Amino acid sequence: MSANKITVVGAGHVGATCAQRLAEKELAREVVLIDIVEGIPQGKGLDQWESAPVEGFDSHIIGTNDYEEAADSDLFIVTAGIARKPGMSRDDLLKTNASI
Repeated sequence: MSANKITVVGAGHVGATCAQRLAEKELAREVVLIDIVEGIPQGKGLDQWESAPVEGFDSHIIGTNDYEEAADSDLFIVTAGIARKPGMSRDDLLKTNASI
């Protein structure tokens, strides 16, 4: 393992998949999955961590809404953003997500 802790901000499809792959490849001892929506990162993190014996990895995945859990992370990966709405251009989406 090359890092002690990696934090993924955003527990949507991209963030959750990113956290899973980081754990599967054991790129960190601990992977923290953070999102502002209560319950989502906790559920996804628990599901992924419970797959460890089947997938054969030892990394621990924590899902949380608390940024304190990200303290001492070696790397932050930000996947948070809103989904593109009907009629929204990619430029509009970029401007909206840049503020996040």
